[in-house]
Amino acid sequence: MSGICLGVSMCLIQAQIPGDGFTLAWTHSVEKIRWEEDYRIERSQLVLVEARIQGAGAGMEPPPDAQFRQGWWRYQPALAPLAAVTLARSRAAGDYELCWDGDCRPLAAVVGDPPENAAPLLVFPCPPR
Repeated sequence: MSGICLGVSMCLIQAQIPGDGFTLAWTHSVEKIRWEEDYRIERSQLVLVEARIQGAGAGMEPPPDAQFRQGWWRYQPALAPLAAVTLARSRAAGDYELCWDGDCRPLAAVVGDPPENAAPLLVFPCPPR
């Protein structure tokens, strides 16, 4: 596998990041609480490994099996592997951050497209070279 790809479709790649894992992060638009999800590539699909929420409210309560550690509610979602994750982007809600190699970057900086001008974006394992 040659990294994580981002694009408006799986045929039109706008950006690529190295490695076989990343964290998707955002701030809830109403509650202003940070949310993070860790993904990794397994068998050419994205597997959601862990989700974290720094608080609760407005329909974003942690599930019953979540554990509070190091300032976060942490849990492992029961979600089947995905071919891609679709990110709807909006200036009103704020943009996502994409984190890899210990550093987080605004999604607009990664793909070169601000959220107010952007179509939904796909995040998916890059096809083999």
